[in-house]
Amino acid sequence: MREEYDFSKAKPNPYAKKLKSQVTINLDVDTIKYFKEQALISGIPYQTLINLYLADCVRNKRQLNLSWT
Repeated sequence: MREEYDFSKAKPNPYAKKLKSQVTINLDVDTIKYFKEQALISGIPYQTLINLYLADCVRNKRQLNLSWT
């Protein structure tokens, strides 16, 4: 390993704004099952699918429409 490195031509990380944060979340068993089934069909890991779905909600500014019966 070098003792000194030259970073004078370094570029900022273009993905730095897209860094992910690990969280713990409780999801219904049926919800997890659904996304795991979709993962098998699409070939995309189920956690990535959940993230893509939530990111789409953010991008499209979806509002929750809850009604309690």
